[in-house]
Amino acid sequence: MRIGELARRAGTTTRALRFYESQGLLDAPRAANGYRDYGEEHVRLVTEIRTLQAAGLSLDDTRPFVDCLRSGHEAGDSCADSIEVYERKLAEVDACLDRLNAVRAELLAKLTAAMARQPDPCRVTTNQETGT
Repeated sequence: MRIGELARRAGTTTRALRFYESQGLLDAPRAANGYRDYGEEHVRLVTEIRTLQAAGLSLDDTRPFVDCLRSGHEAGDSCADSIEVYERKLAEVDACLDRLNAVRAELLAKLTAAMARQPDPCRVTTNQETGT
């Protein structure tokens, strides 16, 4: 199949496919006329890349999954390198959640302290609210 059909079937653009190719994630033999000749395995590779990116992985993070599929495995996460990417990304997400929880706790403490100082918090009105 040609690049346009692959793009349609994988739900992406030809530009993205060319970029994947330039990054070494996608390759296809050339037909006699010079056009790339993609097969079903390419649909699967591109779908895997897009699914992983939608889950928050970078394009570079998808490499082990693509390599795993290319080596004949049924699933891109059947290989140890893919599992390591999952573990690393989960650790990054956990660290981010920890930071956000710390920020939340700090904001909650500040709000609680502010509310304790004033039983009835004052409201600042603007000219728009008063009509003046």
